[in-house]
Amino acid sequence: MPDVLSAPLVVEFPFTRSLGPVQGAFLTGLRERTVLGVRADDGRVLVPPVEYDPVTANELGDLVEVAPTGTVTTWAWNPSPRRDQPLDTPFAWVLVRLDGAGTALLHALDAPGPDAVRTGMRVRIRWAATRTGAITDIACFEPYEGEPGPAEPAPHTREFTDPVTGIVAPARLDYVHTPGRAQSAYIKALEGRRTVGERCPSCRKVYVPPRGACPTCGVATAEQVEVGPRGTVTTFCIVNIKAAHTANLDIEVPYVYAHIALDGADLALHGRIAGIPYDQVRMGLRVEPVWSEGARHVDHYRPTGEPDADYDTYKELV
Repeated sequence: MPDVLSAPLVVEFPFTRSLGPVQGAFLTGLRERTVLGVRADDGRVLVPPVEYDPVTANELGDLVEVAPTGTVTTWAWNPSPRRDQPLDTPFAWVLVRLDGAGTALLHALDAPGPDAVRTGMRVRIRWAATRTGAITDIACFEPYEGEPGPAEPAPHTREFTDPVTGIVAPARLDYVHTPGRAQSAYIKALEGRRTVGERCPSCRKVYVPPRGACPTCGVATAEQVEVGPRGTVTTFCIVNIKAAHTANLDIEVPYVYAHIALDGADLALHGRIAGIPYDQVRMGLRVEPVWSEGARHVDHYRPTGEPDADYDTYKELV
């Protein structure tokens, strides 16, 4: 059995959202070193505040200010902080009920070790030196031996100069991808500028890229078949929006992306069409691969100059 490949992959994008009057006031308050909660229908003060009562579903808007001090209700020790966590040294994740609040806020507690943390300990907010209107304006919590804050929160008008109305939150997923035996063989063949699929032992169809099993018959595939390199455009689309923040797709628009049935394959794969004006690309166009210098993949496909393929030869692959 050939070696199965694996590689670290990252999916990352900025997520932009508007905040509304309650969440916007909460984050603006953090920027101003003020912690706001919202009073629920049962009288409890919810921190962080929410827009609708979790019990009655009524809209909420009675904002109040709670103290920056509070009590740890539960905790868990984090011995190995990860990238972008609040602290880069071991710390405790804690739920803290701030004085005047009826619910707990999740954040980090800066402590020398797990023996220094306990349920019921008193803590206070350590504010970030630079604050922008985000939950990170709370740098962390720290142990506190002083007097508790007021038990009854003070009303707040939610009036701020330059209120925060939206945030951009980076979303990122780091993982290791393993393509499996069949696709590992496919990728390795591309290093030699060959395209390899696998034939189903039952229906005899050749699938490219191979999947390790026939999607129609449900049986395992193992017989390798080299296909192409030439093929036929079965269908296509014209791309008019330039890809953002993607270096390997820095292509001038408009351009054409197509499904291409390689000769000998029973499944069309996708690829970019170049070497021809975008408005001259058509179904049935015969194309061949153009390989990137030093790369392990096809950069694009270009016309071969052959007559167009007859529709009946590829209609099952459209």
